[in-house]
Amino acid sequence: MSSSRISAAVAAIAPSATLAVDSKAKAMKAAGEPVIGFGAGEPDFPTPAHIVEAAVEACRDPKNHKYSPAGGLPELKQAIAEKTKRDSGLEVDPANILVTNGGKHAVYASFLTLIDPGDEVILPAPYWTTYPEPIGLAGGVTVPVVCDETTGYKATVEQLEAARTDRTKVLVFVSPSNPTGAVYSRDEVRAIGQWAVEHGIWVVTDEIYEHLVYGGNEFTSLPVEVPEIIDRCVVLNGVAKTYAMTGWRVGWMIAPNDVIKGATNLQSHSTSNVANVSQRAALAAVSGSLDDVVMMREAFDRRRQTIWKMLDAIDGVECLEPEGAFYAYPKLTGLYGRSLNGRTADNTLDLATIILEEAKVAIVPGEAFGTPGYARLSFALGDDDLAEGVQRISDLVSGS
Repeated sequence: MSSSRISAAVAAIAPSATLAVDSKAKAMKAAGEPVIGFGAGEPDFPTPAHIVEAAVEACRDPKNHKYSPAGGLPELKQAIAEKTKRDSGLEVDPANILVTNGGKHAVYASFLTLIDPGDEVILPAPYWTTYPEPIGLAGGVTVPVVCDETTGYKATVEQLEAARTDRTKVLVFVSPSNPTGAVYSRDEVRAIGQWAVEHGIWVVTDEIYEHLVYGGNEFTSLPVEVPEIIDRCVVLNGVAKTYAMTGWRVGWMIAPNDVIKGATNLQSHSTSNVANVSQRAALAAVSGSLDDVVMMREAFDRRRQTIWKMLDAIDGVECLEPEGAFYAYPKLTGLYGRSLNGRTADNTLDLATIILEEAKVAIVPGEAFGTPGYARLSFALGDDDLAEGVQRISDLVSGS
């Protein structure tokens, strides 16, 4: 009999580094310290007013006080289908949609539904810190494919092929990327999709940052570009990033019928329906105007250029221009061994601690994303705080 108080599977789950950094920064701030946090990946804007009003009205309607279908409100699933066609060009039937308790829940539902013990999942790194955990929980094996600044943090078909074995079942594909802000070109998306089709590999593609693309870059939906993959593809999305609704907890997965039926059955025994008021708010979001989205994207674009230029100007820091999402991912190895208020670091875990304690600035070290030597800084915060925070890092490095 095991003497452990908790299961090995749950014990193996790593804490969320992004939430841990955000929590520590907020605790320091609550204690009166002037901390500026670049940790959390959430817009600093309030949820648009028309979405909030829809939720207020939903609260007053008694039908929303009761259980609803475990897989999502039928009208929301229909609206998601229409929104998906409008925004990415992918035509889907509402029956192929499962509404989940946020994007993370969609990730968990997808991997728990697809993976058997021993199945391998190719995961380009840097990757969002959550992806490996449900893979491991399902008994799968994460196979990282490490990408760096020389390829714009984008995986090539050659790298993916080198990682493929006879146990490979799934590829995780994310564009725009969290944490790097990389956006794959249409040709790159097509090549990767065709490679997956050729080898019978499932693709789980996370499209939650589809509206946050800047400059001459464009979002390309993999199953639209490579329609042959549709029977082996799961599309993840949600309202959190696009509509500033991180706290409302509404995401979804789009998948073939058998996968959706299995995931819906799983959800029926784990959470039942997503909160009805949140679903009504999401309905207003996906079926409404994109005017607020355009406004937020313009602000993120402005901040993107500020943070990229300021970081890249720091001696010892190398930062590529982010192409999408709202993250910069600078290389910080040039700061190793440097005196920072008399302290030195030889990895980005220690460097992040020094920056937080000495400059009162919270960043997420690259170890959380599978690539030590880098860090993620969200630029989804106010312009003044953003400039002040990066300036503090610069001052710490220069000794001023």
